[in-house]
Amino acid sequence: MQWILVIPLKPLARAKSRLADTAGDGLRPGLALAFAQDTVAAALACPAVRGVVVVTDDAVAGRELAALGARIVPDEPGAGLNAALAHAAALVRAARPRSAVAALNADLPALRPPELARVLDAAAGFPRAFLPDAAAVGTTLLAAAPGRELRPAFGAGSRARHRASGAVELALDAVDSVRQDVDTGEDLRTALALGVGPRTAAAAARLLIPGQ
Repeated sequence: MQWILVIPLKPLARAKSRLADTAGDGLRPGLALAFAQDTVAAALACPAVRGVVVVTDDAVAGRELAALGARIVPDEPGAGLNAALAHAAALVRAARPRSAVAALNADLPALRPPELARVLDAAAGFPRAFLPDAAAVGTTLLAAAPGRELRPAFGAGSRARHRASGAVELALDAVDSVRQDVDTGEDLRTALALGVGPRTAAAAARLLIPGQ
C-alpha cells in the first residue's frame, strides 16, 4: 500500500515554545524548521510513501519544504491542529479518493525511512491505526486506510482519544525514530542520541545542550 502523508506545521515564530529553556527566541524558529525539513526528507525517502502534503501558513517553511518535494497547502480552516489535518486529508481524498492517508508529526528529526515503512506496513492491516509517542501519552502517526476517515484527535493525551475513537494502537518494537517527537530539551537530547537528520544536527550545533 502506498501512503500520502499529511504533516501540520504551525508558523515558525510560534513553534516549539516548550524548547524555550534550550533554544532562545532567535534560534527556535530555525530549529523547528530543521525538524520539519528532516521529517519531510525522511518521509519522502520511505518506499511506502507516495507523497507528502504539508499544511502551513508559514511562507518560509512552505518554500523550504516545497523544495524538498512536499506539496504545500494553506491552513484554510485556521481552527487548530486537527481541523488542519482533516482539511489536508480531504484535499488528498478529493484528488485521490482511494488513497491511504496518514497524519505525521512535523517534529521527528531522527525519523528513519525503514522504520516509517514498518509502521505504515503494520497500519495497512487496519481501517484506522496509530502509533503512540515515546512518552506513551501522545501520538506521532495516525493512519486511515482507503475509504476511511482520518478523524484526527491530536493534542495532549491523544493516545487515549485515538484509542477511544476505535483506532488500533500499533505495538511495534524498534521504531523509536517514529515515536521520538521533540517538545522539550530532554526530547531533543534523546533525538540527538538516536541520530538526527543533517539540518537538525546543524541547528542543534548552535545550541548549548547539557549532556551533549
